[in-house]
Amino acid sequence: MAYTNIDDPSAYFQAAIYSGSNSQQAITNDGNSDLKPDWLWIKQRSSTENHMLVDSTRGVSKYLLSSSNIAEQTVTSRVETLDTDGFTVNGASNPVNALGGTYVGWQWKCNGGTTSSNTDGTVTSTVQVNQDAGFSIVTWTTGVGSGNHSVGHGLGVKPAMFITKSRGSTSSWWTWHQGLSGDTRYVNLSATSASAGISNIWGDGITSSVFGYNYPTTVYANQPYIAYCFAEKQGYSKFGKYIGNGNANGSFIYTGFKPAFLMIKDTGAAGNWFITDHKRNPFNLTDDWLVANGSGAETNYLNASSVDYLSNGFKLRTSYSETNTNARKYIYMAFAENPFTTSTGIPTTAR
Repeated sequence: MAYTNIDDPSAYFQAAIYSGSNSQQAITNDGNSDLKPDWLWIKQRSSTENHMLVDSTRGVSKYLLSSSNIAEQTVTSRVETLDTDGFTVNGASNPVNALGGTYVGWQWKCNGGTTSSNTDGTVTSTVQVNQDAGFSIVTWTTGVGSGNHSVGHGLGVKPAMFITKSRGSTSSWWTWHQGLSGDTRYVNLSATSASAGISNIWGDGITSSVFGYNYPTTVYANQPYIAYCFAEKQGYSKFGKYIGNGNANGSFIYTGFKPAFLMIKDTGAAGNWFITDHKRNPFNLTDDWLVANGSGAETNYLNASSVDYLSNGFKLRTSYSETNTNARKYIYMAFAENPFTTSTGIPTTAR
């Protein structure tokens, strides 16, 4: 088996950091490949501001907030365009371009905005999918009946993780991850709560073609929904779990690549969704954290929640409770800067 089929992860994921100017500006990626984002997630680092999520399926004027459960908003003065190698932000938008503010934009490539109708589930969905990268953006509208329903996701394999949100109403970011204890568990991306279980929450199950949901437990009637779905790709993405050891010489977690992006969540107790990346922290320790569920500014958690990015994974460098309590289970979502070893056998270097 090849070490990876993705020798250049920057073709599918990149992070960009920039400073706000209060005037229109294009943010250009600096990876080895040009990347036109299909999912763009922006967070102001220097001040309190909500996370802003846009995608090429819904269009850049429509955004959701991972740090809030509010319904989808439509505003034209935020992100203006998704470009051939980055994105352009509006000149009069504090959330994404305030003068003197610092920002990060995490970007994923899907299928260039091209969608298709999917009838694998009991509800017809609109799917934008890139099976090579293990990523799909799924939209659908719920019906009015109660009971189990299902939605086609287009990945061709069982997802490793998916994040769902009602676009039309105030509701949770219902999220499933393969590191949870079975298909009846969930976590909420916009909250600190531990994982919980609801019988039949995901309807008739999660398969290589569909994910289920139970009416009315996870959805509202006659509402538009979105899901961001992921499958693991060797050398590029990993959606795993680890057990904390409560020690400053923390657990090592093998991913098979040098991380570019890492998000960690405690499943056993209330805790934030901590996010680091290789642009905000180009050297170890990696300790500048943002939290997906909160609007707060970037915080340096030195000696509290720091990790090392290694050539083949990451290592906790703290006993901090929300990332490394002894015997506690954590889940994570990670994307690569470089595979540990390329398809031709060339190893990556540690930083």
